[in-house]
Amino acid sequence: MANMIDYLPELEGDEAAYISKVMESMDEKSADRFAKVYRARRQDPQTILLTALIGFFGVAGIHRFLVGQLGMGLLYLFTAGLCFIGTIVDVINYKNLAFEHNREVAREAVSLIQ
Repeated sequence: MANMIDYLPELEGDEAAYISKVMESMDEKSADRFAKVYRARRQDPQTILLTALIGFFGVAGIHRFLVGQLGMGLLYLFTAGLCFIGTIVDVINYKNLAFEHNREVAREAVSLIQ
């Protein structure tokens, strides 16, 4: 059984609990491969927050592109973050945006290592 903290010590909160559950039945080799793939593709919540804040001063929607939501990214880009309302909501919910993206990355990483 792999210990998530040994492979991905930077994870916190809900993400750490989710990844711990994903990794609990993995052997050492699988856990190491999973951690490498996951770390390379995951988005840090702080990065999502910073790019969402850029929407107030520059180009809105960068954070949506980072989490793979191209349509929403384009919508934010052309509507100034839905007149800043969408950007405000995303600044408040940045951890949820990152966690949703990272759950999908974890699912993809598991399928890649099997």
